[in-house]
Amino acid sequence: MTKRHENCTCAASRRTARCVCYIIPEFPRPALEALRQPLETGRTTVARANNHVTYPARVQLIAAMNPCRCGWLDDPGRACSRAPKCAADYQSRLSGPVLDRIDLSVDVPAVTPADLALPPPAERSADVAARVAAARDLQRARYAAGARPSGAGAAPPVRTNAEADGALLDQVATPDEAGRRLLVEAVDRMRLSARSYHRVLRVARTLADLDGSEAVRRIHVAEALSYRRPTLSPASARRSSSR
Repeated sequence: MTKRHENCTCAASRRTARCVCYIIPEFPRPALEALRQPLETGRTTVARANNHVTYPARVQLIAAMNPCRCGWLDDPGRACSRAPKCAADYQSRLSGPVLDRIDLSVDVPAVTPADLALPPPAERSADVAARVAAARDLQRARYAAGARPSGAGAAPPVRTNAEADGALLDQVATPDEAGRRLLVEAVDRMRLSARSYHRVLRVARTLADLDGSEAVRRIHVAEALSYRRPTLSPASARRSSSR
């Protein structure tokens, strides 16, 4: 949908709406930046000389990247001669506004031989899937009464926490007093944007749903904050490569 076409059609958009997208920093910068509007609003607008059309484009973005091009930033014996500058250069391909729209960021260390010998986890994938399905059912029930109209020109009905915003988000995701104080402090210390603030609330509400908790508590806010990825600076890359 980001390519230049004379005629705007919705076929490609219909194929991408409600789907999972997977990216890495090897994609061209303009293609990555084009994700900003769909990730923010769930829609994409295509403007051409003969038309100006907005399509549905709500996707679940799943992205993966190495810490640097060679992938050995955390191993001084294997890291390339350009470390740690190569990490800053490589990771800077994802701009701050794109990173700001990614809710969950998890570092995955290399698997060691000792890890391979560990027994399987106690919680099976089927158990996790059941908890996720229960949380989604809870969200659908929560928003059913206050769903938005879906007529022409109206926003689609809210079904999940990811789609809640404004007063509705404040109503369902405002944390308890301890969680509120933690969030306010984190906004200052981590220099979170207003966008990040509301995204943390959505994630915290979902974590509470997974726990079966009616209230969003401090522990849920703390976990949601732990998933926010700070922008990598040369100094932090240097510390990472020295570990």
